[in-house]
Amino acid sequence: MRRLFLLLFPLFFVTCRSAKEAASTVSGPDYVIAFGSCNNQRLENVLWKEILKNDPQVWIWGGDNIYSDTDDMEVMQQHYKNQLTQEDYREVRNRTTILGTWDDHDYGVNDGGEEFPAKQESQQLFLDFMRVAENDPRRNREGVYHSELLKTPKGTIKVIVLDTRYFRSGLTEAKERGKRYMPGPYGKGTMLGERQWQWLEEELSSSDADFNLIVSSIQFLSGEHGFEAWANFPHEVARLKQQVSGSGAKGVIILSGDRHISEFSMAEIPGLSYPLIDFTSSGLTHAYTQFTSEYNPYRIGEVVSEISFGLLRFDFDRKQVTMQIRGRGNKVLGELVQKY
Repeated sequence: MRRLFLLLFPLFFVTCRSAKEAASTVSGPDYVIAFGSCNNQRLENVLWKEILKNDPQVWIWGGDNIYSDTDDMEVMQQHYKNQLTQEDYREVRNRTTILGTWDDHDYGVNDGGEEFPAKQESQQLFLDFMRVAENDPRRNREGVYHSELLKTPKGTIKVIVLDTRYFRSGLTEAKERGKRYMPGPYGKGTMLGERQWQWLEEELSSSDADFNLIVSSIQFLSGEHGFEAWANFPHEVARLKQQVSGSGAKGVIILSGDRHISEFSMAEIPGLSYPLIDFTSSGLTHAYTQFTSEYNPYRIGEVVSEISFGLLRFDFDRKQVTMQIRGRGNKVLGELVQKY
């Protein structure tokens, strides 16, 4: 059985319960959102049926929605078609609203950023896959960032989707053995690009939603592992923390993917009256099953290193979100309950 965590902070509480405890205590959400990442279209995704058992109103792609490391757009288009023809995913499309972003493998190049020469063409294929209308602003601007306000009888949820690929500067190669990247010089480089940063600031400061979800394809809080993470641009980490704390936005939660593991990370941010949670859900068709350990000072609970998806169950009366990592058989593998 997984360990029980109970942490008390001013003005809020958070609990992390075992899978057995979680399965017996959660009931009756007002709204359900499922999300996930790292979906190889060449592999069978056995989780789509399990996802639908939870009756989510929304499915959010967290990136690597297909694996298509290519600048040949005909090849990439065929990979998207392969995903769209999968029967179980068609059922997800029919029963939920689809939102989301891309990561590197559906962008077109592993660990790629602003230097990718086919990014404009790749963007259009991604928007086609997401069924984005031809008159949508994303069709005529750089980057796939987007926001959506979800209205329910009891309250609202704002989903703010970031693009951490199109504008991202080059990464600094690590000098330490076993790591791929390390933080670059403070103040050098960008994760989002200035135009997207200004857009994000407005989205947060103008939001009066009860909950605000920020979708980032890569992890925000965990950054010691030496792979892609916001931590490779430390000044960008500081900027997002400042934007969140200074915006007055309620119930901000970051959703991330990329790592082929799932976990909860949490940090106290100066000026913010609740903890900032980074909920990582990865991967849908393949996972880092050989995972043994990895330092993450913000981790709450344990790492899940088997295929899984993320679930958020919103309770507007209690101002509470139950976040769950679920896997085969719809089994709860980890849970975090946060009251705002």
